[in-house]
Amino acid sequence: MKKLIIVALLFFFTVNLSNAQPWMTNLDIAKSLATVQNKMVLMVWEETTKYPYPVLVNTDDGKTIFIENLFEDETVSPLIWEYFVPVIVNENKYADLYMQINGKRTQAYIDKFNEDSIKIMDVNGNILNLSGDPNNYENISQLIENYALNTEFIAPELKGYKNKKDFYSAYYLASKYVDFSMYMKADIREELLKLGNIYLDEASEFISTNPVEEQLTLSQRVELLKMQQLLITKSPKKVLRKLKRIDAEDIETNNKAFVAFLYYTAYKVLNDETNAALWKSQISSVNLKKAQMIINLNS
Repeated sequence: MKKLIIVALLFFFTVNLSNAQPWMTNLDIAKSLATVQNKMVLMVWEETTKYPYPVLVNTDDGKTIFIENLFEDETVSPLIWEYFVPVIVNENKYADLYMQINGKRTQAYIDKFNEDSIKIMDVNGNILNLSGDPNNYENISQLIENYALNTEFIAPELKGYKNKKDFYSAYYLASKYVDFSMYMKADIREELLKLGNIYLDEASEFISTNPVEEQLTLSQRVELLKMQQLLITKSPKKVLRKLKRIDAEDIETNNKAFVAFLYYTAYKVLNDETNAALWKSQISSVNLKKAQMIINLNS
């Protein structure tokens, strides 16, 4: 019954708010709606709405127009609703939300959290758009171009993490964000990797809750995923140095395929066909395709 009520509420908000265009005021419901719609959440603090918030918007004819107040303009709101789930969060929620990230995020993340600027969040409330100058006018068209992500690609992992937070759900979501980043342009790719690392850090914290005999395997897996990120950010030589510091006998059985993938991809990026060939037979067809994507990003 509770599930049916939630679904009904989400349907109500989808139909009515998309027509009337007022922003939502409940972050939890906004995140649930974003989950259903495979969208990102666009969030601002309520205090931000109490004074004019000027923004820029690009027009179809190549011009850029100035909007005096984002929260009063009737032409921008439907545009935002088309690509995001917008929500205004009351200041009394600040303390609770801050406690969830205090000591767990970079200073750049904390600064963005505190700013009176637009925050693009995933459905778990983690901020994606850490770049940008808070002193410049935000361009809504560019926000849409950069951050209006269709999250269907990572939907199963988002759902798994929401249902149960443990090493595996956090790790699989981090890994999927890493894969997702490869489809994005370079600057957004880096931000997606940082977002994925939030979940990878959480996965690391969960390692100690697993049986002792599994902890080395899980620790290695975290480090190997970090190496995959280095390949995506064009550092194959660094990956090889890290791999060669790992004694082959110390590699856990469940991680050997991952190690082979990293060796193969790094050597291919460096055009070392001889060494790449030594690892190719140990790689699945799926990972060969992934390796090719990384190779293409490095070309």
